[in-house]
Amino acid sequence: MGGNVENNVEFYDLKWDAEFFGITCAKVILNKPLNPHEWEELKTKFNEYQFLSIVNNNSEPVNAQIIGKDTSAFLADVNIQFMKKVEDSHEVPVNITVHRALERNNQVIEMADFKFSKFTEDPELAMRGGDKLYRQWLINSFDNQDKFFALSNDEHGRINGFLLHSYSDNACIIELIAVSKTVTKSGLGTSLFKALEYTAYQRGINEIRVGTQVRNMGAINFYHKVGCKQVGCHQVYHLWKGNV
Repeated sequence: MGGNVENNVEFYDLKWDAEFFGITCAKVILNKPLNPHEWEELKTKFNEYQFLSIVNNNSEPVNAQIIGKDTSAFLADVNIQFMKKVEDSHEVPVNITVHRALERNNQVIEMADFKFSKFTEDPELAMRGGDKLYRQWLINSFDNQDKFFALSNDEHGRINGFLLHSYSDNACIIELIAVSKTVTKSGLGTSLFKALEYTAYQRGINEIRVGTQVRNMGAINFYHKVGCKQVGCHQVYHLWKGNV
């Protein structure tokens, strides 16, 4: 793609997604409003894939109108991004431990039941096993030196909550967080987050980042509760091409 398009657009082959769903996949991130020439140049690449996830950063109206008028893409998700500066250190709460390259743990996998997911709300992805994607995400994170788990254990030593995270560009990225249905509204999520803050501070990390769906009010309220600020609101469109 041309120079201006490269500045305004990021384009990625989604190899992991392609392998999981059995179709050719790509992700497009629109960073700025596109002019007609940039859009036409970008569209030529769409025909190389069966499925594209188009992220319209900051829900830019110009891009939303172009996508709606010129493609069959539909709005699959609105991603809310949160950030919290890591300014001081908390002690790790009792019964919380942090592990790097955790061995596979079925107790963690059993908690991978996430109500809000664009992978299940898109019928085409759901038909291709979208309900199992987060489970596979967890499985792939075990024994991985780049992945970290904060784990909570109950009085019997059984895991009743986890927070999967990683580090990138001096930020701690929350990937997945879940607690057992038996301990909801117990403050366990807050304890996991405090443990994350402690370990991030010890590593010299400046900020914590996390994203969630706009319909996931529980998660949005939780991240506000632990002191995160909303820093982004990005539309995510799904575009399906032929041969699917």
